Amino acid sequence: MGRLNHVVSVSGGKDSTALYLRALERGLPFTAVFADTGNEHEWTYDFVRELPSRTGGPEITWVKADFSERLAKKREYVAKVWPTEGVSAVKVERAVSLLHPTGNPFLDLCLWKTRFPSSKTRFCTDELKIAPMFDAVQKPIFERGGALISWQGVRSEESLARSGLPRLQRINPVPFSLPASMRRLGESWTAYAYRPLIDWKTQEVFAYHRRHGVAWNPLYDNGMGRVGCMPCIMCRKDEMRSIADRFPEHVDKIEEWEALVSAVSKRGNSTFFSVTDDPALSNGWDKDDYDWSLSRTGIRARVEWSKTSRGGLQYDGLALMQADFNTTCNQWGACE
Repeated sequence: MGRLNHVVSVSGGKDSTALYLRALERGLPFTAVFADTGNEHEWTYDFVRELPSRTGGPEITWVKADFSERLAKKREYVAKVWPTEGVSAVKVERAVSLLHPTGNPFLDLCLWKTRFPSSKTRFCTDELKIAPMFDAVQKPIFERGGALISWQGVRSEESLARSGLPRLQRINPVPFSLPASMRRLGESWTAYAYRPLIDWKTQEVFAYHRRHGVAWNPLYDNGMGRVGCMPCIMCRKDEMRSIADRFPEHVDKIEEWEALVSAVSKRGNSTFFSVTDDPALSNGWDKDDYDWSLSRTGIRARVEWSKTSRGGLQYDGLALMQADFNTTCNQWGACE
């Protein structure tokens, strides 16, 4: 085994902050890395930028995925292949004119894929986080002959899948999006996932912040149960309601993205949330006369649905009132 290199993933959320603090407490030299998806809240960006100065810890390496080359190939493909498939010249010309990098990784990924990720095809994490971290930080470690200890801030109580994860696990560090030949090479590299918080409870995570005198991301005090993409494609109904109430500009952003990605989609429609994941929106979606307009299936429709109860059939006054009390104090006991 080569020299051990500790890499701590930072997202700006409570668990990754506790992970960063834990690494500091251990006194081991480590590299901290943050992947900018382009779909984070501005408070999260500020939090990550300020974390080193607030803790005395190492600077955080920022990485961003670049889809320039893949978008160029996509333009060539659309211009060459779509006309042979019966796509109108107007639609082809419009798609080619829009398939250019915007500088926002999340939007560029969706333009390249001509669709948004979904619960069944979650290519966002691999493309926006794992791959750029690998290229910028992990791959150079292996090329130098080193070994990787990848610190991950996951906890058993978060989900059934995570409940079975071990504290230390040998892994193949190569992202699934890279060629199989690269993945086979990764099998010979020494890499471990280290999960020091795996058996921590939520209250312990917040208590750890207080112990180190480090305030958590203010999003938790403004109704958010999690920190990451805003919104995330896995966003819960109550989270969508909170986002629409407190941060409507993020709904505006997604509405603009839906229009752009729809314009480069062969079908002419692409929504941030898949209609097949939502019974309230998907009734009859497999019929020829289904209304695929963004006003019916897009982010605005999902916001309206977030205000309802009884399967989306009626507005729920109690739910609307409870959304205003969906704060850190009630969710996490963070003020106790």
